[in-house]
Amino acid sequence: MEIDWLGAVLALVAGMVVAMAWYSKRGFGLVWWRLTGITPEQSKQASPRNLVQLLVANGVTAVGLAAAVGTTAKATGDDGVWLALLVGLVAWLAFSASTLLQHNAFELKPPKLTLINSSYQLVLFLAMSLVIGLL
Repeated sequence: MEIDWLGAVLALVAGMVVAMAWYSKRGFGLVWWRLTGITPEQSKQASPRNLVQLLVANGVTAVGLAAAVGTTAKATGDDGVWLALLVGLVAWLAFSASTLLQHNAFELKPPKLTLINSSYQLVLFLAMSLVIGLL
């Protein structure tokens, strides 16, 4: 299995930037707070623990995408950026979007919240895959 470890680390950094921007007040943070019923104050209290969880989760995602891109590149003989982005898109669709959609549907979450969170995951997977593909 081919894993570009530098790519995975840089993808992790890109993923953290995407997360911070996406759920910021300038991003979708205000809408997300309203839809979840979580207040900004509650978010601040949970912040240290949640940031560690985010770091671990994004680290696993970055390594997984690096492995998937590396394996796909080796299997196809193509190590281009477009292939990396395709791997990210397929991974998002097969694992993230489908899982989030079914959980949110059964938990009766607002469709707008599902859209915000699923779109975040898409941007996250594509940003990470782009970084990996550029190396």
